[in-house]
Amino acid sequence: MTRPRARAAVALGCSALVALGLGACEHPPSTGPQKPSLATSAANAGGMRALIAAAKGEGRLRAMALPRDWANYGGLIDGFEKKYGIKVTIDDPHGHSEDEIDSLKRRGSRPTALDVIDVGDTFARSAAQQNLLAPYKVTEYDSIPGNQKDSKARWSNNYGGYISIGCDANRVKTCPETFSDLLKPAYKGMVALEGNPTRSATAFDSVYAAALSNNGSFDNIQPGLDFFAELNKTGNFNRLYSTMATVDDGRTPISINWDYINLHYADQLRHKGVNWQVAIPFDGSFAQYFALAINKNAPHPAAARLWQEYLFSPEGQNLRLLGYARPVLMDVMKQNGTLDKAAAARLPSVEGTPQFPTDEQLEKARKTVNQGWAKAVPG
Repeated sequence: MTRPRARAAVALGCSALVALGLGACEHPPSTGPQKPSLATSAANAGGMRALIAAAKGEGRLRAMALPRDWANYGGLIDGFEKKYGIKVTIDDPHGHSEDEIDSLKRRGSRPTALDVIDVGDTFARSAAQQNLLAPYKVTEYDSIPGNQKDSKARWSNNYGGYISIGCDANRVKTCPETFSDLLKPAYKGMVALEGNPTRSATAFDSVYAAALSNNGSFDNIQPGLDFFAELNKTGNFNRLYSTMATVDDGRTPISINWDYINLHYADQLRHKGVNWQVAIPFDGSFAQYFALAINKNAPHPAAARLWQEYLFSPEGQNLRLLGYARPVLMDVMKQNGTLDKAAAARLPSVEGTPQFPTDEQLEKARKTVNQGWAKAVPG
């Protein structure tokens, strides 16, 4: 009988304190599951079963700038829809990183707002600084290398590759293999980028690779701008943005792009007679990863978080491999036996360990490109 009386005494004491305006007996905050829009992990959402149930209840996911031929997004979208019964809508498939960030700001909390973004990590850092992203740790967060994620879990890199040079060997007599080759007179009007470096992470990283090939460094991207200024001056620069369609019909016979994109073009266009050759330039070897993040105003917050879990799972990471992209968890999967070894064996070999610029170096480089691109390639 002592224990019930003790509880009653405590209750009476709290009532008396509250009556006196004191807060000594405030109830501790709830440690139960958070609603999806506030969940910072699957466990925080009540576990994977609860997260999956909530995501299925929402039934939809909206993203942008994810063409099906990019790092096997076609397979990933199909796999996610089949596994969870959630419809994935992709706005402006051929948009760029800056378009995604612009959309987050422009659409706010409207029902048409994006749920997730996939952007170059320089753009992810910018979005985080603008307080546009929701912190979320996927189940595999601790296994992601420290230099490939935000310390506050607002974004994490998911896949990457090396800048490469793709070339239509049926239209180009001798395909270039280095950045210095691209300046040769034989390539007049042929050399294209995937987009504008001020808006496209791929094009930005192409400028970075060109800088490394011309005595630049992670601290100095200016030689990359100078290279494209020279490419433009000689008439070799092709202002049309390269896509699979422009590669297919020959409008961009030489394209600087990620190795996984150029290798995918080679696979997909071979049956059409396109002989697309791919070289990773040894004079400007540059590797980088793309970041995934959740819109803090995501209309479908559970689906957004489940999408992240799927893309960082062994299933999602192996699907990246099928599109020639290098999963961020590749080394971990090698160790735990979940890596698709056959798919991994298809990746082009690269010598040495890739190095990555720091946050400060990336920010400095991005400012330099934003301020200098129009001067380097006017019009």
